[in-house]
Amino acid sequence: MKPYTAMSVEELQHELEGLRKEYRRYQALEMTLDMSRGKPCKEQLDLSMGLMDALNSDADMYCEDGTDCRNYGVLTGIDEAKVLLSDMMENNPDNIIIFGNSSLNVMYDCISRSYTHGVMGNTPWCKLDKVKWLCPVPGYDRHFGITEYFGIEMINVPMTPEGPDMDMVEKLVAADEAIKGIWCVPKYSNPQGYSYSDETVRRFARLKPAARDFRIYWDNAYGIHHLYDDHQDHLIEILAECKRAGNPDLVYKFASTSKITFPGSGIAAMATSLNNMEDIKKQMKRQTIGYDKVNQLRHVRFFKDIHGMVEHMRKHADIIRPKFEMVESIFDENLSGLEIGAWTKPKGGYFISFDALPGCAKAIVDKCKKAGVKLTDAGATYPYHKDPQDANIRIAPTYPPIEDLKTAATLFTLVVKLVSAEKLIAEKKNETVAAVEQEMDEKK
Repeated sequence: MKPYTAMSVEELQHELEGLRKEYRRYQALEMTLDMSRGKPCKEQLDLSMGLMDALNSDADMYCEDGTDCRNYGVLTGIDEAKVLLSDMMENNPDNIIIFGNSSLNVMYDCISRSYTHGVMGNTPWCKLDKVKWLCPVPGYDRHFGITEYFGIEMINVPMTPEGPDMDMVEKLVAADEAIKGIWCVPKYSNPQGYSYSDETVRRFARLKPAARDFRIYWDNAYGIHHLYDDHQDHLIEILAECKRAGNPDLVYKFASTSKITFPGSGIAAMATSLNNMEDIKKQMKRQTIGYDKVNQLRHVRFFKDIHGMVEHMRKHADIIRPKFEMVESIFDENLSGLEIGAWTKPKGGYFISFDALPGCAKAIVDKCKKAGVKLTDAGATYPYHKDPQDANIRIAPTYPPIEDLKTAATLFTLVVKLVSAEKLIAEKKNETVAAVEQEMDEKK
């Protein structure tokens, strides 16, 4: 088919008639499908049911060092959990702290601690006139929600397939002491599925921020969430790179088992320098005597080691890979060559990023909702929910059953065509009116 951008108003109007008829057919189906969040599906959750059998009332609840996991203590997590999570995160167990179930909670605490008590002896942010933060966009809405909650001014940094625009990052952090951090999802990023290049990671490690309390919030949420065995992205380990660059304290690195076992019942971890760890433990010992060691032990007994975890993630991939490939196939079949949208084809993670024509994202999401398919709100992938182009839409293929997903993806492409045709017709009519007015002005 001819690209929509090359069609005349008459051709677009003819196309639009058929699209509207098909859209009404979908509305009549009265569907109720939710694709708004990147949640594991039931089949993925079933993979971890063995966790419930890893410990029972007859289980040995003692760690190798004699710690009784039923009791108080062990502030930074049991050694066995540190080994398991450090292997997952590619860090030394001595640089790991094990927390509760949520890495997002850990990130919130880091911001909160910095706000009220400062970072390693620096001025608490609440006593500063202005605190700013860099936000690669499109990005993760829950990250942006934390910094917005604390009244931190967020600055958009464009994402590229290599990672954030590092020329911009380097320039901004070196020039402005008010910039205290940057959000990063370095592997299979949310929502585009991009992984940072080696050069990008090295440039992060060699940043020269004006603020001594600047930290990179390195959320490696999808570190082992590959879709393919033989086609995976690999990331340079950031803490080791920072140490080589003489910046050992620059990074807080986060991860969890939330999309590995049970969201809400997993374990979270943070890897960072020993200096940062000492600073963080000052807060932790006021906040808790220790996190859920029983759950830590349960995860260790279930997986045994990193090899068990990797094999477990292969099973996850076998469930969700067909969903990603089907969505991409439907997008290719229905939208390729029309010049009304572009989408990513990630090798891992949980999302596909779709860029519509500027000014169309909100209308697409709204029309999908009216036909029974709920998507992530347009604008959610930008700070303050303000996408300056109104173009980006996050697609979350993992949760719906595959037949429902097929219906939703097909409807989505139909709506993209419908909204795009309406927009192009309006633009072309405006251009025609403007041309007539200009011609009349010239005749005068």
